[in-house]
Amino acid sequence: MSGLRNESTQDMLDMLADEVEIKPVVAGFEPETIIEFEENQQGQGVVDLSLAIDPRIDYKPSDIEIIQQLAELKPLDYDKVRAEQAKALGVRPATLDAEVKAVRGLDKAVDRLPFPNIEAHHEPIDPARLLDDVAATIRQFIVLDESQAIAAALWVALTYFIDVVEVAPLAIINAPEKSCGKTQLLTVIGRMAYRPLPASNASASALFRAVELWKPTILIDEADTFFRDNTELHGMINAGYLRDGFVLRSEAVGDSFEPKKFSVFSAKALAGIKLEKHLPDATMSRGIIFNLRRKLSGENVSRLRHAEPGLFVGIASKLIRFAGDYSKQVRQARPVLPDALSDREQDNWDGLLAIASCAGSEWVTKATATALTFSAGSSEKATSTGNELLSDIQSIFESKRTNKISTADLIQALCDDEEAPWLTYNRGKPIVPRQVKKQLEPYQIEPKLMRFNSYDNPARGFELSQFTDAFTRYLANPLNYPLHVTNGLKTSNGAALAVTGSVARNTSDNLSVTDSVARNTSDNLSVTAQATNGEACNTVTDKKAFSGVGVNEPVFDEIPVLF
Repeated sequence: MSGLRNESTQDMLDMLADEVEIKPVVAGFEPETIIEFEENQQGQGVVDLSLAIDPRIDYKPSDIEIIQQLAELKPLDYDKVRAEQAKALGVRPATLDAEVKAVRGLDKAVDRLPFPNIEAHHEPIDPARLLDDVAATIRQFIVLDESQAIAAALWVALTYFIDVVEVAPLAIINAPEKSCGKTQLLTVIGRMAYRPLPASNASASALFRAVELWKPTILIDEADTFFRDNTELHGMINAGYLRDGFVLRSEAVGDSFEPKKFSVFSAKALAGIKLEKHLPDATMSRGIIFNLRRKLSGENVSRLRHAEPGLFVGIASKLIRFAGDYSKQVRQARPVLPDALSDREQDNWDGLLAIASCAGSEWVTKATATALTFSAGSSEKATSTGNELLSDIQSIFESKRTNKISTADLIQALCDDEEAPWLTYNRGKPIVPRQVKKQLEPYQIEPKLMRFNSYDNPARGFELSQFTDAFTRYLANPLNYPLHVTNGLKTSNGAALAVTGSVARNTSDNLSVTDSVARNTSDNLSVTAQATNGEACNTVTDKKAFSGVGVNEPVFDEIPVLF
């Protein structure tokens, strides 16, 4: 057999080309003959040709090559050579073990990548044309409004800029019933998004580790049931909205456990039926909500299974190039955000508008209009119980043209609206004072004792002034109708009273006059008489109160105004 070594190197390679896999040498394997070599190497996956090819060739593999080859050995085979290999490399066996383990883990992770490796487009792209193509492709397969297609195109592009944006808004694909195209839209988005990872059956631990390792675009279908069975994921989804979002978990380190932070920041798309009933408000507010409708018989779209080959890969390739060429511009962009958007909505749209700015003024205009359209739709639906109560109380004050109302009258007015939830709020019965009080407490509004007519006993109720701050801060349309500001006047017994005068402002304090001059603001026009003997009439706030204030009528017609 030794005669084989006298053959030329090329002849040797030709003879073995179909029988063995040629790889760099691993020190320590020295078969004396080709036959012995083949027998020894079966099952080890390593081929040492340094001696078989030509004994005069002095080939020395690098440390990285040696570790890579050792990582490919079976555990039993690795144990047989680890000590010798560690000595040859000049390291401790434990150090070699750690390096081999790291390479094995990386190889396994690469082998398990569930998304294709797509190369960037070879030529520079036109951002406006690319975004137009993405929007048109989505509408080719899904029935969407133009504004929804624009938002979806920007969100798909954002998945490629995930490394340079600070906020990753959720894409929440919502439908009232089945067969509205939610899964189809999720699929179309996934085929164009960066590193799409379907995760409908993933556990929380697997999901946050996947995000930490790959930074994929998470795709969750049937989110209405997915989150019901995986409550732990609520926190992860919400935390992953911001770049510095993370979850804390215990990891085994030797014989003990140590806390470890896992980044959960990534783009995520959720699809489901009536998600507003299944997802917390905190989650819904973090999303761009696509409310889908069932397709009409006359609305024709293409079948996804008949899509042109290479369509989505081509778009993804261009999006990779887009992100590569414009990442710096998106990172530095400070888009003008409409004041009509809430703080959370501005966070959601900041990155999307930054991407639109790369595509020129036309796309900025379209994206801004789309943001306002989505904001109007979400503000009508995503309201808390407290916010809904505030809005209805505002309407009651406006309709009654009053500056105060008793709790009993307020509840009656709330229940008069059959479309509102208050008539059956208390387990099928009308809402009660205790529940009204509880809902208003977070806004620092509490009922207080006051008179509503001079001949009535004091009763609990609310003044308009108590709601001014909450109306302004929490409602889209704060209270805005004219009341009457009062000026001081003297009655026949010398007491100072508040009467009507100049036009009221929108913001105001409690206009309670106990001396001679009233403050020039108006929320609550209460009146307190100063007795001639110096005793204050302060058993309740309004000793001589009036029941309501008309827009263009004086409070006291019978008392002349003193100028």
